[in-house]
Amino acid sequence: MGGGDDYRFMALEDAMASLNQKVNIIGVVMEMGMPKRSKGTDCFCSVKIVDQSNWSSGISVNVFAENMEKLPHVESAGDIIQFSHVVMKTHGQEVYALFNKKFSSFAIFEGKYDEDFSPYQVSSKFRPRDQDKKFIRGLRKWLTDSGIDKGMKEPLSLREIREGERADLFCKYTEVLISIRLFDVCHEKILHICEVTKDEWMVFVWDGTDTPPVSIQTKLEDEMDNPLPLQLESLPLSRDILCTFPTVGTILRVVVAEGSEKLSLHLLKVGKWVRFLKLICEVHLGLWRGVLMPSTRLRYLPDKDLLVSQRQRLYDERLVSKWERMPLSSFPWPSRITVGGVSKMGMERGNVDLITLSAHSHF
Repeated sequence: MGGGDDYRFMALEDAMASLNQKVNIIGVVMEMGMPKRSKGTDCFCSVKIVDQSNWSSGISVNVFAENMEKLPHVESAGDIIQFSHVVMKTHGQEVYALFNKKFSSFAIFEGKYDEDFSPYQVSSKFRPRDQDKKFIRGLRKWLTDSGIDKGMKEPLSLREIREGERADLFCKYTEVLISIRLFDVCHEKILHICEVTKDEWMVFVWDGTDTPPVSIQTKLEDEMDNPLPLQLESLPLSRDILCTFPTVGTILRVVVAEGSEKLSLHLLKVGKWVRFLKLICEVHLGLWRGVLMPSTRLRYLPDKDLLVSQRQRLYDERLVSKWERMPLSSFPWPSRITVGGVSKMGMERGNVDLITLSAHSHF
C-alpha cells in the first residue's frame, strides 16, 4: 500500500478482492465474538462489520492482542470501528481481515445516536486524522437511512425458549454464572457476573419475561433423599446482590460449555442489553440455564434501541399490575421472580402424582 493510500478507506467489497494486502477499512459493527485466549499466549476476538458496499454479509476482522484490555470493546451494535493496516486473508471460502498487533490499529466511535467524532477506545498505534470524520459521518447517515438494524430476525424472549432448540436471545446481564440451551437470537440484560469457582464464571441475565415451566420425571423417594437444588451455583448470592435484581421476570443463569473455558465471561458488561446469537438453552437439575458455545456471538444494544424500550415498558407494566406480575404457570398463586418453572412427576407404586413446585419463587 502506497503512502497516499494511508489516507483512504477501502469499501469492504473492494477490500475483499485485495487478498494478502494491507488495507484500511471502516464499518458498522454488527456482531462481536466472545473474547478468549488463543492457543498461544495472545487474546483474541472477532468483530463483524458492514458498510454500504457489503451490508448483507459483511466481513469479520480477527483481532489478536497481548491481553484482554487491548482487544476492541464495542459498547453497542451499530457503533463504528475503523481499522488501519489490516491484512486481507482467506480461510476456506471465507474472506476476512487480520489485525496484526505489531502494525495494525483501530478506533471505535459511537454510532447513529451520536454526533461526536472522538473515539471512545483506540489502540496504541492509532493516529487520528481529520479525513476520518467524513467517513464516520457518512456511515452514521447510511445507518440511519438504511434501517438495516431493523431488518434483523426478531429475537426470542425467555418465555419463548424450548429445550433442545437453537435460538437467539435478547436480554440484560445480571450476574455472571453461565449455562443455557442453544438458540439463535435472545435479547437479555446482564445483571451480574461472579466467579463460581476458580476461573469458572456465571452470568445472570434477564429480559422481563418468564421461562416456561419444566416437567421432570422423578420418584418421590429419590426426591426426599436427593432433592433438586434451588440454585445452580455452589453458594447462594448475597442478599445485597439479590436486592439489586428486578422483582418480576426470570433471572437466567448462563455458563460456558465444557471445553470452551477460554471464553472470558468476566469481560461481559454488567447493566448492558445484549443479543446472544447461537446460544444453547437447556434444563439442568430442574432449572433453565444458558450455555455459551465457541460459536456464540453477541451484539450489545444501546438503551435507545426500540427493542430495549419495548422490554423495559413490558416490565414497567407488569410491575403495576396485580395479575401481570405473576407468571402464568403459577396462576393463581402470586410470585415476584422466576428461577425456572418446574413441575415434577412423582412415580410411586405405579401411581402418578403430579407435584407442582413454585419454581417461580424468590432467590
